[in-house]
Amino acid sequence: MKPQLTAPIPDTTVFDLAASRRGYRFNRLCASLCVPANREAFKADEEAYMAGFGLVEEEKAMIRHRDFKSMIEHGMNIYFMLKIGAVTGNGLYRMGAQMRGESYEQFLATRNVKEAV
Repeated sequence: MKPQLTAPIPDTTVFDLAASRRGYRFNRLCASLCVPANREAFKADEEAYMAGFGLVEEEKAMIRHRDFKSMIEHGMNIYFMLKIGAVTGNGLYRMGAQMRGESYEQFLATRNVKEAV
């Protein structure tokens, strides 16, 4: 087994115990989106749904603006982020483009599979 990294890789965010604690509310909300009724409740009234998880205003703003890069930096687990992406119509490549500050088309140009969505 390879040892765990002791120093972060430049320009990356490492999801560790500290990040997990920071992102607890985010991750709890996103985990709840595994349930179809919860996805419908989120789509019907995002504000009310977020209020049920005790998110602070800064966290709510990140979700409202679909600021995936900030969500990751504030402790959201990438796998849970896929849940909120799916509910809001943002696939992995769209999230990747946003996190890199590129248009979707620019991001796709860097992928090996041009037709991927």
